[in-house]
This record gives sequence, C-alpha cells and structure tokens, in this order.
Amino acid sequence: MKSYNLPAYELVKQEEITDIQSSGYVFKHKKSGARVMVISNEDENKVFHIAFRTPPADSTGVAHILEHSVLCGSRKFPSKDPFVELVKGSLNTFLNAMTYPDKTMYPVASCNDKDFKNLMHVYMDAVFFTNIYEKEEIFRQEGWCYHLEKPEDELTYNGVVYNEMKGAFSSPEDVLDREILNSLYPDTPYGNESGGDPAFIPDLKYSDFLDFHSRYYHPSNSYIYLYGNMDVEERLEWLDREYLCQYDAVCVDSKIPLQPAFEAPAELMEKYSISNTDTETDNTYLSFNVSVGTSLDVKLSNAFAVIEYALLSAPGAPLKQALLDARVGKDIMGSYESGIYQPMFSVIAKNSNLSSREEFLRIIREVLSGIVENGVDEKALLAGINNMEFRFREADYGSYPKGLMYGIDVMDSWLYDDEHPFDYLRQLDVFEFLKEQVGTGYYEGLIKKYLLENTHASVVIVEPEKGLTARIDEETRNKLAAYKAGLSREEIDLLVEKTEKLRLFQETPSTEEELETIPMLQKEDIKKTVEPLYNEEHDFDGTKVLYHRLPTNGVAYLSLLFSADCVPKEYIPYLGILRSVLTMVDTENYTYGELFNEININTGGIFTGLFAYADPERENAYRAVFEIKSKTLYDKIGFTFNMIEEIILTSKVDDEKRLYEIIAEIKSRLSMRLNSAGHSTAASRAMSYFSNPAVFSDSVTGIAYYKLIEEIEEHFDEKKAELISILKELIRLLFRQDNMMVNYTSDPEGFEGLDAYVGELKSKLGTDKVQPVDNQLSPGGHNEGFMTSSKIQYVARAGNFKKAGYEYTGALKILKLILSYEYLWVNIRVKGGAYGCMSGFGRTGDSYFVSYRDPNLRKTDEVYQGIADYVENFQVSDRDMLKYIIGTVSELDTPLTPSGKGSRSLSAYLNKMSEEELQRERNEVLNAGQEDIRALAPIIEAILAEDCICVIGNEEKLQEEKDMFDELKPFVG
Repeated sequence: MKSYNLPAYELVKQEEITDIQSSGYVFKHKKSGARVMVISNEDENKVFHIAFRTPPADSTGVAHILEHSVLCGSRKFPSKDPFVELVKGSLNTFLNAMTYPDKTMYPVASCNDKDFKNLMHVYMDAVFFTNIYEKEEIFRQEGWCYHLEKPEDELTYNGVVYNEMKGAFSSPEDVLDREILNSLYPDTPYGNESGGDPAFIPDLKYSDFLDFHSRYYHPSNSYIYLYGNMDVEERLEWLDREYLCQYDAVCVDSKIPLQPAFEAPAELMEKYSISNTDTETDNTYLSFNVSVGTSLDVKLSNAFAVIEYALLSAPGAPLKQALLDARVGKDIMGSYESGIYQPMFSVIAKNSNLSSREEFLRIIREVLSGIVENGVDEKALLAGINNMEFRFREADYGSYPKGLMYGIDVMDSWLYDDEHPFDYLRQLDVFEFLKEQVGTGYYEGLIKKYLLENTHASVVIVEPEKGLTARIDEETRNKLAAYKAGLSREEIDLLVEKTEKLRLFQETPSTEEELETIPMLQKEDIKKTVEPLYNEEHDFDGTKVLYHRLPTNGVAYLSLLFSADCVPKEYIPYLGILRSVLTMVDTENYTYGELFNEININTGGIFTGLFAYADPERENAYRAVFEIKSKTLYDKIGFTFNMIEEIILTSKVDDEKRLYEIIAEIKSRLSMRLNSAGHSTAASRAMSYFSNPAVFSDSVTGIAYYKLIEEIEEHFDEKKAELISILKELIRLLFRQDNMMVNYTSDPEGFEGLDAYVGELKSKLGTDKVQPVDNQLSPGGHNEGFMTSSKIQYVARAGNFKKAGYEYTGALKILKLILSYEYLWVNIRVKGGAYGCMSGFGRTGDSYFVSYRDPNLRKTDEVYQGIADYVENFQVSDRDMLKYIIGTVSELDTPLTPSGKGSRSLSAYLNKMSEEELQRERNEVLNAGQEDIRALAPIIEAILAEDCICVIGNEEKLQEEKDMFDELKPFVG
C-alpha cells in the first residue's frame, strides 16, 4: 500500500480491500476532528462526498430543508443556486444531495480531474459557509412560507420541501414505511420524519433551522469520502488548507441511540387517503415488523437479506405463497431495511382488509414455526446468496458510479462505529460464510430468534379513508384562516411584504459577478468525438447475431430478441402480461419457485423485456421487440440457453390460480409505480394522444395497460379462458425459428462456441410461417385529468414537431437543459414550489413538458405556454452558452459499464442510428450558438399547438379546473 505524508492528518486505519481492488485509508484531521476515508484505485470516475450525522428531534423536516438550502449560495459562490449552475456547466457523472433518517449526504462524481476539483470546492463551501444566515428567503423558498399576495387573499402555505413531502405523504406505501420505522424506534430519531411531515413542517422556525446547521454541520461531525484515481495528497492538503484548518475539534452530540427492546409487540393503526371513486374494500395494508440486531453485524445483515429472499421475495417463497393461498392479501411483499442503525424486517400484505389481521399473523407464526422445524429450502438460500454475490462482483449500478454506491454502503457501519469503516466493502468472505451455514440450522435459528421469539416487533395497519385529503386540506385552510383572522392589519401587511420580498428574491437573477465565481471548464476540456458503437453483425446459419466485443470480466450479457411484427394489434397489450408471466409460472421440469431458484443459483438472472424502437422509414411508426435476457459467467452459458428454452417452450400459462396471482401482483405493483412516477406516467399518456410509439408504451406499461389489468383482475373468472388463449397464441407467434435475433456482449473468449448454443435453441423453436401484420396502435383520447387522492399534481403538455415539418437537431438537447434548469426551474420550481420540472425532445418529434409534485395546475400550464416566447428572445452571455454546452455533453457522456455500452449499441442499431449521425448531433451541440437556440422557437410553437395535456393529481383541484380537460376520470377504478 502507498504511504502518504500528511502532517495535518492522523492515519487511523489502512487496509487492502481486495474485494473491490482498492486500498482503503481512514484519516482523522488533527485540528478539526473531521473523519476522512480514501478508497484508492484505478477508477477514473472519481467520487467525493461529505456527510453529517443529522438525527431529527421532530418531524419538521429541518434536515431535509437544510439539504436543499445549503446548495443555494455560499461565501465563495454567492449565486442563488450554485447547484443548478454546476448541473448546467459541469461534466459531472453524479451531482445531488440526499436526506436519510439519520444522516445527510452531499455526493459528487466526475471523470474529469479539473471538474472533480471544482465540484468538491463548491460543495465544501456550501455545507460550511452557506448563505442561509444572510438570506432568510432561502429558507422560505426551499422549506415553507406563508403566501399572501394581497391583504384580501386567502392565506396559504408554499415551499419546495413542503410540496415535495405532500407528494410523499400521498403514497400509502410511503405512509406505511414511515409508520413501520416510527413504530419500532419511537424513542430514537427514527421515531421522527427526517424528510418532514407537512402537518409539522410549518412549525419549523427560521432560528431553529439555523441552530440545526450550526450544531451538526461541523467537521467534527462530518464523514468525508474520496474514491478513485486521484492525487490523494493534493486533495487532502487542499481540504486542510481551504476548509478544515479553520475549525477546532468540538464534541458534537449526534450519536444515534439504540431503541431498547419492547416487552411486548407494539400495534399502530394509521389512515391513508383514497379518492371518492375508489373502494375501501381490499385496500388495507397489514404489516408485521421486527428489529434485527444492528447494522454493525455484517453477517447478520446479509443473512437477513437472504432470508427475506427465501421467505418472501422469490416466486413461490413459502411465507408469501401461504399468505396468497389464504387470500390474506392480493400482493405480499417482504422488506429488509439495513441502511439504519437497527435494521428492520417486514412482512406486508397489500390489498387486504382489517378483518384479515388475525389470519395474517396466525399464518406468519405457523409457516415460520414449520420452517424452523423442517428447515429453509436450501436451494432458495443458495439462490439468494448467489444473487447478492453476483451483483457485488459485477458492481454494475447502471448510470450510478460504483464508487458512489460504495460510499453509501460504507455509511452502514462507519456512521455508527469509527472502528468499522470498511465492513460493507469486504463481502466475499461473508458470502462464503453464508454458503457454509446452509443446512446447519443457522438460518432456522435466526428465524426463531428474530421472527418468532422477538418482542421488539410491531404490527402496523394502514387503512384507506375516502376524502381524507380533502378533510386535511379543509383543516389546513381553516387553520390558516383563523391564524390570519387573529392578525392585526400591520401583521397582514408584513405577510404581504414578505411574500413580495420572496418574489423579488426569486425573480432577481444572480449578477454576472456572482455567476462567474462558479468554476467551469473550457471548450477544450470537452471531448469532441462521440462514444463509439460496438456492433459486429454475424450470421449463425440464418440467425442474425449482433456482437459487442468488450471486456466484461468473465460475464456474458445475452439477449434474445423476437419481433412482434406478427402480433395483431388487439393482442399488443397482452405482450405486457406475457412479459410478467414468463419465468413466473411452472414449466415442464420445474415449479416456478424451483425455476427461479435454479436460475439464481447459476446465473445473474433471466429477465423479460418489451421495447418499441422508432422506425425511421415509416412516419409515426415503431417496431416492437420482445426480449429475453440474461447475465451469466462464461461456463454457465449452456445452462442459460437451456433455461431459456425451458421458459419459452414449456411454460404452463394455463395455470389459472397462478395467473390470477400474477395479475393481482401486476395491478398492485403497477399502481405503485405509476403513482410514484406520476411525471413519466402523465407525459407518456399525453404523447399517446398523437404518437403511435407512445400509444404502444401506454398500452404495455402505462395507464391503458393498468386499465386492462384492472379489468382482468376484477373479472378474472369471465376473462381467464380468453387470457390463456391469447398468451398461448403470443408464444406461437413470437418464438419461431425465423423470428429470433441474438444480442451478445462479451470478450472474444466468451464468444467462442456461441453458435452451437444458438443453433441448438433455434432447432427447438416453432417452424410456423407467419406474415407481418399492420399492428400499429393508433392514438385515441385527448386532454385527460386523472383524479387521485394525492395532495399534488403532475402536469404534462406534449406535442410533435415533425408533423409541422421541423427536423430534430442536437440543439434540442441543449434546450432541454436550459428549460429544465432555467425557465421551467425558475417558474415552476422556484416560484411555483413544485419539487421538479422536466422536458424532453425525441428524434421522432415526440416532445413533452412536465412537472413533479406540483401544487399548481393551470399556473403551470400557463408557464408552458410562455416557453416559445422565452426561446424566441433567448439571450445570454457567451460564458453561459458554453456552460449549457458543457452540461449537455455531460449528459451525453455518462460513463457506461460494458453491459451499458452493449445496450447503447443495440439501441442505435435497432433505431438505425449510425455513429456518423450521432457525431453529427454531437457537433450540433458543440457548435451551437444562441441563434441556434432562438431558431427552436417554431418547434416549441408546433409542440404547444397540438394542445395535448394530461394531469394526474388531486381530485378537488382537477374538478376546479375541469374546463382544461375533455374528460375527467378516476386514476383507479
């Protein structure tokens, strides 16, 4: 290991962490007491974070509001929103901040050394020298404020975090998760809501907000993390010189206390809101929850992740299946949360009823007692362990840098014990230990101790209540009206003055001098060439194979693609069901539980997918592809092909009982997903009013798909025969010898012998000759409002500019960034109080604007209507224009894993995008000037001219604005 000469620091610990090919160091800054971890390796995607232990003493959300606020200007970087300036003008690969139940983290990442140093500088200044002490408006904007424009107006609340948490508290799953945590640890910080409860956020005083910062945002309470290939001495000397040397060590009382075990399980009942059109029957959540040791016991923590898989997550898992068979709930979920000091394990029945409480608890006791006596399924345990080990070794976190994920993981031990900083980076020995315990009674003992005999437990029940949101809103209105009625005229005038002062603060842009303090790169720091595509076409006896020759560290990424060109349009929505059914039903040689475990013991999983690729040769058309994919080690490729053959040729899709369970689970999970990602749901639905590809997407993943699932679930007995018939026909139509394409990513060693496996599978596929059909789904519907019990809205407006004769240009990528962090950001987030705002412009012309957790509706749509005028009059400095270009390139150049590079290459291939075309678009970004942005105004006008709007949100709010819609309808039911 390398030695460092750092007089300002004491070396506390150093270890070779071979599991992640790194050297680990922990230092203590002598003067300030700051803890610093260095994970040194060859990864160019460098990561930095500074975190603080921030235990909440109440549910006012002070830690969350502070996380937002410290990034709104600081001593050296006084512009109003340095965070946004960095997003616009940095090559970051990650840039955000996160509030947890007991800590707040500020992570950044970049592959560019100069950029990485800039990001560190801005974030360090933000957390220690924030402008919140000078500008109360930051607190009022990001947290909460009274809003009163004229003395005679109704007094209301506003604030970004206030509205964000109104959205979070609209989700029954979020309500349940919060109540479970509170129920198990009521006498600790976990008994409070660190994100903020909207009922209590307005109790937070500005002075208490400042006190929280001064108490906890001190180096002595900090955890600084550096990861990757960098000059460690230079970075640590810089930290000392610029920041840490200015502080003396102090004692910060932020330790997370342990909740003493209960003498008897607790019970808690809570309500959540449903819309007036929804039913209270089959809408209750039942949960049984236990506390499991501490996160410092890494073996125990991993063992319970395996137990959760074996008992609840795996298809056919015994506890899940017993609860489903007893009709206790239509969806059974397991949860193991280890990111807190005292981890918790939960069994959850969704779509249940209060009357099932005793049956729910009885079945849990009986099944677990039987498992303790007879043993846990050993294959299920091994499958769970292998699945975790595969993910750890692969370290593929998609667009998230692995160094970022390691940095989050280390906090699971480091935050609670300085002596255990690296525990969660050394996992391979733990996996070996867990494998050795299979069959020894170890897991059965843990189940007995923690799930059957543990009194530190709770039963949390969350019941639906119609009109709860309206009642709470009315109580809030009455509370504010009473408060206003008790004010003097001078006090009312002061509220109006403060509202106007906040508006002026929000509308007054930062000065050029302030903006120029934010460090940024130059044009020469940007790579000029596009990332290459890795596409080699091969022919294996008539089967097309698209090969991506990349170093994959012994992992093969396999996809089998089956065109849906032959599927009649009335069957297209059922492709979504087939995607969920395959791998989840019995086959000729396996029950579905055995199948899932067999796959996970031997591979990184087999998955199904469904994608629509734009067809540039046909206007407003798409090509649908059904995908079966897997990731596996080279010596398991033959096994993988055999299991895929088993799935696509012998799956028993006529098992009525199992089909109903799958449909009920799809309905449950889809409802959660569509609600939690309401912005994506609304944007996709709005585009389905004019776009064939968007209609397809909506039909197999969106609102239209949910309505189909809802109908089948409610009338299953009448529809099951038709469903089975369609699924069998889809299998016949898709899985044919002349309809398969292979997509494969590996190094040359992994490619050897692939032709034999492809040929053997192909010989087993159907030989029917089927002609393509016209299956393009056509748009229908227009301007819908989907009413929910939510306290906020997701407001989308969409249109297509190609229909008006305009072509796609790379400048639209820049405009997306400009709108998302300038015009929409200022008007919808900063002024309007929404949590987020986005836009998107597709190569097909399909485009959208959308808001996220938005208190407004018509106001937001009026903001959209002003975009064209904003673009037409767009004028900024050359420095700002360069900043937008850099920020756009950052999005284009997100580092990809080998799997990600293969997927990108496949997508380009199927979308018929060449490297030359991608380079042309990149050149259009690099060479864009302000006139190129102004030239996009007609494109915006064309999008808005389609007048397509979709809103998902509060039913009372939508009723108030019903003239905006052609139709109002319930989101559920």
